[in-house]
Parts: sequence; C-alpha cells; structure tokens
Amino acid sequence: MTAIRIDGKAAAQGIRDRVAALVPAFQERIGRAPGLATVLVGEDPASAVYVRSKNRSTAESGMVSFAHNLPVTTSEDDLLQLVIDLNADSQVDGILVQLPLPSQIDATRVIETIDPGKDVDGFHPVNAGRLASGLPSLVPCTPLGCLYLLKQELGDLTGLDAVIVGRSNIVGKPMAQLLLGEHCTVTIAHSRTRDLPGVVRRADIVVAAVGRAEMVRGDWIKPGATVIDVGINRVPTAEGKARLVGDIAYDEVAGVAGAISPVPGGVGPMTIAMLMRNTLVAAHRRAGLPDPEGL
Repeated sequence: MTAIRIDGKAAAQGIRDRVAALVPAFQERIGRAPGLATVLVGEDPASAVYVRSKNRSTAESGMVSFAHNLPVTTSEDDLLQLVIDLNADSQVDGILVQLPLPSQIDATRVIETIDPGKDVDGFHPVNAGRLASGLPSLVPCTPLGCLYLLKQELGDLTGLDAVIVGRSNIVGKPMAQLLLGEHCTVTIAHSRTRDLPGVVRRADIVVAAVGRAEMVRGDWIKPGATVIDVGINRVPTAEGKARLVGDIAYDEVAGVAGAISPVPGGVGPMTIAMLMRNTLVAAHRRAGLPDPEGL
C-alpha cells in the first residue's frame, strides 16, 4: 500500500481564493475591507518570516494588514496597551500577537487581554471554553486546518477512532474538541501514555503534534489509517545543513497508511489559510452578519 499524499498547498490555496472572493461583498456592505493587525516583538528570524507571510496573505486576500513590529526590549505594559488600543480600533477585526514573546512578557496575560471577538488565533480562554462547550468560537488555525484536510479526504468522520499525539493548548486539546464535534471517538495520547504505539495503532485517524522528529513509526499505524502530521522539526543532514521533517517517519508510515500529509506542504500552508478565514469570520460577526458561506 502506498498512501495518498494529502496536498495542503492546494487545499490552502482553495481557502484563500474563497476568502478573496468573499471580501468584496463585505467591503461593499460595510464600507471597508476586513483588517488584521499583527504584532511582532523582537527580531526572531523564523517569527519575522512567518509574520511577513501572514501580512502578505492578508493583502493578497483583499484585506487590510496592520503590522506592528516592536523592539525586543518592549515592556509588558507597553504591549498590553497596544493590544487595548487595537481592541478599540474599529478598522481592526483580528489581532494576532506572534509567539513566542520575550522573557519579560507574560504571554498568557497578553492573550487574555485580546478581545475574544478579535482573537483570530483562537487562544483566548473564552474561545477555548466556547469550543469545548460546542458553541460558535474562533478556533485555533492549525487544528482547524487539520480538520479541513481530514474532512476533504474522508468526508463524514462520524464514528471514526481518532488518536491525537500531543496535548498542547495550541493543537492537541482544540483538535480533540473539533473531532468530538464531528462525532469521532477521541483519545489524547502523549509522552507518558502507556503503550503509546498500541494506542496509536487502533486509530482510523492519527494527528501527530508532539514536536519530536519522526517519533511515530510505520508499525504504529493501522493499515489504511489517515495520518495528519503537524510537526515541524529541523534535523541536520550529512552535508551539515538542515532539513524539515515532521513527527511522522514519513516513508515508513506512507507504506501503511491510506493517506498522509507531508512536511513540508501539508498542514503548514493550512495554518495561514485558516488565519485568513478566521479574520473574515471575525469581521462578519463584528458587523452583525452571518458567517460567510463555504468556509
């Protein structure tokens, strides 16, 4: 068996095209385009590249990007004041504070200061609680992208056995809530799970989000299972460079699974696409409009 390769790039482009197609109607009705404010503190190269990509995608979707790049010495009080100002800005529908933050800033306090209605990362406790309660919320972008790929590949997920390897607030826990909402039987596994390979082996759906390079091996996978790899790990090559790998031993798993998302080119592009989706949804809700169709 050779697994189907799930094309996250193509799926993400479809979402971004849909968002771009819906923005003009919003702009005509409300008199402005949706706006996304990004906040970058410091000059971490990976974070800077990621934020620039978000700003570029926002503009390509026809929305307005408000970029705030602050020095690494920024105080917590100054950052909190900026977030408060963005909460009050009627032109801003979404606020994204890029993590991680410098050590002098409490990320939890910053996240809790963001208006839940503008929390397009979906990290605010109000959004987490609404998701857990099955109520409309802004959902973290990465697990939402994973769910989209799963539904695109499998259709109805009702009754499937899903195992999530990883229990973070950013991916593992919201992923579990999303899959429960699709009527899956869900297990959250982690580094202290007894017989982790055996737990994973019973799953129809595996979502690996543990942050350990190629941890999930081919003999952990049930034949025909659908595997979503959230991991992004840099490992050295013989030439002294680095290459990206996921949390899945791709070649091994591809020989057993029914479908698998690659790294890169799988979940990664979906995260930014879902950020565009969340920004448009937030703009509609703030304007008192129904959620946009087809997203």
